Formats: sequence, C-alpha cells, structure tokens
Amino acid sequence: MSPELTPTDLAPGVPAGAALLLLPSDDVAVTIRDLPGIPRGHKVAMRSITTGTQVRKYGQSIGVATRDIVAGEHVHSHNLGMDLAEREHEFATVHHELTAPAGPRPTFQGYRRANGRVGTRNYIGILTSVNCSASTAKMIADQFRGPVLDEFDDIDGVMALTHSSGCGLVPVSEGARMLVRTLKGYAEHPNFAGILVVGLGCEMIAVGSLIDGLDLSPDTVLEHLTIQESGGIRATVRQGVAAIRGMLPEINSRRRETCDVGELVLGLNCGGSDGYSGITANPALGFASDLLVSYGGASVLAETPEVFGAEHLLTRRAVTEEVGRKLLRRIDWWQKYAADGGGSLDNNPSPGNKAGGLTTILEKSLGAVAKGGQADLVEVYEYAEPITAKGFSFMDTPGYDPVSVTGLIAGGATVVCFTTGRGSVLGAKPTPSIKLATNSELFARQAEDIDINCGRIVDGSATIEEVGREIFAEILAVASGKVTVSEDLDLGQDEFIPWQLGTVT
Repeated sequence: MSPELTPTDLAPGVPAGAALLLLPSDDVAVTIRDLPGIPRGHKVAMRSITTGTQVRKYGQSIGVATRDIVAGEHVHSHNLGMDLAEREHEFATVHHELTAPAGPRPTFQGYRRANGRVGTRNYIGILTSVNCSASTAKMIADQFRGPVLDEFDDIDGVMALTHSSGCGLVPVSEGARMLVRTLKGYAEHPNFAGILVVGLGCEMIAVGSLIDGLDLSPDTVLEHLTIQESGGIRATVRQGVAAIRGMLPEINSRRRETCDVGELVLGLNCGGSDGYSGITANPALGFASDLLVSYGGASVLAETPEVFGAEHLLTRRAVTEEVGRKLLRRIDWWQKYAADGGGSLDNNPSPGNKAGGLTTILEKSLGAVAKGGQADLVEVYEYAEPITAKGFSFMDTPGYDPVSVTGLIAGGATVVCFTTGRGSVLGAKPTPSIKLATNSELFARQAEDIDINCGRIVDGSATIEEVGREIFAEILAVASGKVTVSEDLDLGQDEFIPWQLGTVT
C-alpha cells in the first residue's frame, strides 16, 4: 500500500506543491507545509464532503464527516469521527511473490550460538524472578558500568532485567504465564551469552520455575542466586558480582562470524506517530521488511490496537484462513479488554498523534500496517511467544512502545526498527533499536536521537525504495555491531517492561 506522493493543487486555496494526494480516489491530501489554519502533516479536503459520509485516505475509510466539509478545509477532530461500519474480512485472497534480488546474498557479522541461533550483540543479563530482587539486580549491574569492561572488547554490557511483578500472581493465570514466557524468552535470547537469575526466595514465580525448562544454548553461561539463601542484599550483591566476573573471560572469547541475512529476526514498531508516518518511514521500513523476507529472514509487526481498522488488509495477506482468524480473535479480545476498562480502541491516537495530524485509530492503523510491507502473513503470535516462522508475522502486543518492544525481543527479535514522527526516545537492550524519523523537521531538531531521516521522501530528495534500501543496509550494519544512537545513550535497561495481566492477590 505504498502511496503515490503526488503534489496537488486540486483544492481551492491550496497552492501547488503544498499537499500530497496519496491516491487519486482519496478525499483528503496531506499538507507538506503550514497553510492558513492547517498545520503541516494535517489533512485538507480535496472535495466537498457531506455529513455522515466516509472520508478516504490511502484508498480506505479513516472516519466519517461529523458535519459538512467544504473543499480546501482542514479535516481533523472537529469534523471527522470514527467510522463504526463493519469491515469485510477476506482470507488468503492476496498473495505477493517476493523474489530476492539477483547477485550475492547479503551477510552480516553475528554471534552464532551453539544451538544454531544467531545474535547481534553479546550481553550478560541479570534476570529477576520478582520485583523484590530488582534493586539487588541493579546493584550488581551497576558494578559493571564505566571502564570496568574496557578490557573485554567483545562484551556489550551487563544489564538488569527488572520488573514490578512476580509475586501475588495466581501461578496458573494468564498474567503469570505471560510473565514467565517473557522472562524465559529473554534468558534464551541469542543476544545474551550469560544469564544470572536473582530471586528473593519466597515468591510465587520462584527462581526454579524460571530455570526449569529453559531452552538455553549449550554455550550460555547460567548462574542463579536467592537473596534469602545468600544472606541478604549485600551478600547477594557480592556473590552476584563474583559470578559475573567469573563469566567475563569465557563470554569475551566469543567472536563475530559471517552469517546469512536470513538468520535475522526484525521487530517492527512505531511510537509518537504523525501525519507523515504512513507515507515516509513506515512504507520505507515496509520495503526493507519485504527485502529481508525475500532473503528468507523473519520480520514481525506488533501493536494490535494500532492495526485495528486495518486488520482487513492483513487477513487478505494471510497464508491460510486460520492465520487470518487468529488475528481477528486477538482484535476481538482487545475490543472486550478496552470496553472492560471503560474505553474503546479509538481512545488511541494519543494527544501527540493528533497534534501531528492523525485523527482516528483507523487513520493511524492504515499508516502503521505499512511497516509490514506487502509480504504474505505467515503467522500470528501471542505476546512474547517464540518467533519460529520465517517470513512476515504479527505479534499481539499493546501499543505502549516499551511493552510492545519487550514482547518482540522476548519472541526473539535480534534487530528492532522504530519509526517516530514526534520524537519518541525508546531504546531496547539487548537488541539494538534503529530510530527512523518520519519528517525532516524532527530529524533536524533531534538529530542526536535519530539514525535515519525518512522525511526526505516528502521533501522530494529520495524515494520510498531508496530510503527502504538505506534502512536495509543499516539493519545489516547494526546487526554487525554498528552502534545505534539509542545504544550510544545507553538506553534500554529501563525499557524492559513486560505486559502485566491478571489478578494480584
């Protein structure tokens, strides 16, 4: 669904080149500079629209007019509301044959683990079974900040994986199972070469329950401690520091080697979206995603509330009806979940999204799914489930960025690409996160926080394909060890936030 970036002067009072008409059938165009009463990135009516009529962008309904709209008028929350009409869902009716480009297959320099999985980083993780051990884990990790690791060039760092749960949960509840799945997913992640599990000793989710059944690579170094058995916090910190120091020489001996591009698992996410997200960064990332899939890699879209209203475009691409219905079941779950909380899925977009030009969740979702390119949908995963299928998949996560990315990494994402139009500052250890700006103004304002400026697409200095190829090249470079801006700022430890569900007693 890549848009046609067509400068237009069809609407009265809209100067030539001041707005982009994405498809000829659209009722609105997107402004590329401020107009009287219409900020850049917002919508301008291309024709008169009567009350109750669907308003189309990307060739799809983004809402209904809540009053008569005249051509050339600003279209936003004051005159555009949610379209509650039922959407028709087709299954496995659209198939895109993605063919890898001719020539040598791309490679990257990764860490091949003994179980065959390939990591892009070489971290040591301190996994906490319960919030009661969070402070202790951070104290241990803090001992390895600064120059202490300078002599260990092939270790990317020591990070504490802390959270606010682990006790008071019903062990067989959905929430407890999801937390355990997330924690085990991180422990098994190929970007970790060593794991220290730290617990209190009396929690519901005990250290033993995390270690039992772990599918660790044979070369992953594993240690565990409980505060109560170790003699308290200070004693546990001393023992934990000693355990990690003992790991350092072995883990530092691991070396990068040439790996096929098909070994990568790419997580697709966005945050702080704006009116340009669906026409610059997201479709450019979609091009890169398709390129990875064509080479046999895995790419995973997420954020279920932010595909609501565009899910019919994904079900058409499902390889089977069952895959498509798995997505619809998650959408149904979310509608009930939102209603039980006194809201609806149209409570999203956020105030920042709306300031950037997005009006309804339908508009936001139609732009968000562009991150998934055109590839067939091969699987739908629940939160933090292991990503096992090659090709393009979907994972059920919230739209809240750190929770969503935590689920993707728990599933096995080894690189994350994150698009933003407002300036989200997310980082994601142990997986590197590549930040993509949707507009050049953001890139100029926060240049130290962004890896690639996709706003050049609107500026007219680059095409979607050109930027998509640049993103793909950056994915390979980062997978090979290039430091992202988020990594340079040491972001990512505090953004480990598992999704919390279930009764706490």
